[in-house]
Amino acid sequence: MTVSGDGFDPQPVAAERDEAYFVPCIAAAVAAPSLHNSQPWRFRIRDGGVDVYADRRRNLAVLDPSGRELMISVGGAVFNLRVAIRHQGRVPELRLRPDETRPDLAARVTAGPTAGPDAVVDALAGAIPRRHTNRRPFAPAVVPAAVLDELTAAAHLEGASLHVADPVRRNAILSLTETAERRLRAHGAYRAELAQWTTPHRRDGIPPRSFGPPDARGALPLRDFGLAQPIRHQESERFEPYPTILVICTEGDSAEQWLRAGQALQRVLLTATIHHLAASPISQPLEIPELRASLTDTGTGRWPQLILRLGYGQPAATTPRRPLADVLVT
Repeated sequence: MTVSGDGFDPQPVAAERDEAYFVPCIAAAVAAPSLHNSQPWRFRIRDGGVDVYADRRRNLAVLDPSGRELMISVGGAVFNLRVAIRHQGRVPELRLRPDETRPDLAARVTAGPTAGPDAVVDALAGAIPRRHTNRRPFAPAVVPAAVLDELTAAAHLEGASLHVADPVRRNAILSLTETAERRLRAHGAYRAELAQWTTPHRRDGIPPRSFGPPDARGALPLRDFGLAQPIRHQESERFEPYPTILVICTEGDSAEQWLRAGQALQRVLLTATIHHLAASPISQPLEIPELRASLTDTGTGRWPQLILRLGYGQPAATTPRRPLADVLVT
């Protein structure tokens, strides 16, 4: 898939066919992951393309006051949209934040010239419906170095960098995560916001089937989604003792970099899915500014945007998606 500047003269899809062409692409876009499955995006079909908007009404004000994770989520949807357009035989042309006067207009994706099949794109498109966040234990098997190299290359293609934590770095990240989880749990506003997004029977949020059990050893401090649902008891399970931890970074920390991080995240996740790998985020250390600062390389300007746990797991439960009518701007 190519990304061009303003000088590209696209060959738009005929106006009368726009909706029929782009609605399936948007259906693929909304399968992207998002913070607490908040799905903070909206789409407008226009002549020959789709405008992607950040939906600030769905921002988690307590956990994400800057909107950083919201924009990362939107970036993941943009990547899926690009993949779906390319899978349907056209070259997606991308402009991030194309109008400075409209800060919620995150991206404009145009269906450009026709193009033949691409095996990589077809594999990524096939992985979109199979990718699900997995908060359950992974097998203690080692992820092959060749696969980690492929994931690193995937992030690089989207303008980000991916780093595999060595044992010292992994232990430091897990320690920071434990500290962050403890601090977050102590805030009533955090628990109230968590309760809002874990209520059963929503068309968004995290349903109880997707919470994940606590680690019986207490060594892997994943987010406790059951914290706000105290009547629900779940038995602890033994997680992998040496989890594979990945950190996705960008050079800079602007809204555009957050969008790039989201696209890198989704390419990494889909590539991992192709290799039968599962992943879950470890976001807590990046949601507390002073803890995130301890993971930031100020010398190179490299900002951590996402932390992932990666491994081989059993199939994960799906999370609900809102109807397309809720996210289409007419």
